[in-house]
Amino acid sequence: MTTSSSATGREKAILVGLSSQPDVPRTLVEEYLAELAFLADTAGADVLQSIIQEKKQPDPATCIGRGKAEELAETVKDESVDIVIFDEDLTPVQARNLERILECKVIDRTGLILQIFAIRAKSSQAKMQVELAQLEYLLPRLSGAWTHLSKQKGGIGTKGPGETQIETDRRLVRNRIAALKKKLRAVSLQHDTQTRGRMTVPRVALVGYTNAGKSTLMNALCPEAGAHAENRLFATLDTKTRRLELKINKLVLLSDTVGFIRKLPHTLVESFKSTLDEVLQADFLLHVIDVSHPSFEEQMQVVRQTLSEIGVKHDHIIEVFNKIDSLADTSVLTDLRSRYPEAVFISAIRGLNISALKESISDHVAREFRVRKVRTHVSNYKLIGYLYDNTEVIEKKHVEEQVHLTIRVHRNNLKQIDALLKASSKSSHAPADS
Repeated sequence: MTTSSSATGREKAILVGLSSQPDVPRTLVEEYLAELAFLADTAGADVLQSIIQEKKQPDPATCIGRGKAEELAETVKDESVDIVIFDEDLTPVQARNLERILECKVIDRTGLILQIFAIRAKSSQAKMQVELAQLEYLLPRLSGAWTHLSKQKGGIGTKGPGETQIETDRRLVRNRIAALKKKLRAVSLQHDTQTRGRMTVPRVALVGYTNAGKSTLMNALCPEAGAHAENRLFATLDTKTRRLELKINKLVLLSDTVGFIRKLPHTLVESFKSTLDEVLQADFLLHVIDVSHPSFEEQMQVVRQTLSEIGVKHDHIIEVFNKIDSLADTSVLTDLRSRYPEAVFISAIRGLNISALKESISDHVAREFRVRKVRTHVSNYKLIGYLYDNTEVIEKKHVEEQVHLTIRVHRNNLKQIDALLKASSKSSHAPADS
């Protein structure tokens, strides 16, 4: 017995892809639609079928052509479809024309991703960031014919600011956008103040394609982290930072960030930049890769492009190939090991090679440290206490009324230590790298 979508609260959806580029094989378009189906499922829709339209270039009026659109309209009517989701980005004109022809909700990939972010947003900051992205996406699409938004019903594409826009003109929307940007700047400044004390501590950030296993890995590295992990896209929106204990130092901070995806909406990247600051400020990154995915190399490229887009210019990145236990052909690993000699191959969910990953992190963190020699008077408790709290004391000697310390210090903390030494009238020092 089939349960109706109204009974389950889920919508019936049809997915539409366009095969128009000769250098993009049909099999790749099918993979893109499979990912779109995963996105639709995450947003709360049951996919009835996927359609690929062969066309040399998108139709400016309907994307797929008038004839195909009318044929699709018959299917929508026969199957009582609630929503049609396009993998291609639709122009405002295309979206309006398609809604008139199909007589149901029509959204594109960007709109779907924005909807998922609206569902997943929990903190006030994340909600503001998503609303900002939604409003900037909807602004050029404002018209007096928002028929699907005038109906007071739920479903994909209606969560968030959408349902209020039928009575809102562009001026009010722009005012709201300006207000949200102002609030987010204030939140960003507050966050910078709160995290300023972390600058002296090594910082590592997890990045990767969505659903690559970042949160599962964080829980494996930091068992007390309690990061939310599930087989859903964008399970993590708010950055979580936890302590990671390593041999090289008393404390390393590990951050789990939002996952990336192909065609990640530019409005989302812009609005989430304050959240992604953890990536920019990290000493190095762990790029988590789902090696069992058939298109993992394309996903790696998407992550690299997104990192470049948000301003990451260094190459302090460890490739972490995850889910090796799900690989049918393990010969893939042999090739990857030769191409990425510093990479680590793990299964986060089974805990395989986690110790090897910790060693690799320790090695990379060690490169950020310097060994210094410090001499100060035994009564300089403030400096001595600071050194014990913020550095690793390798050796300690008492010479008359002086304390000679050999410390291992993170490069971010060198200036602070030198300033304390200079400010101390009772101390004398001779710092030197060794």
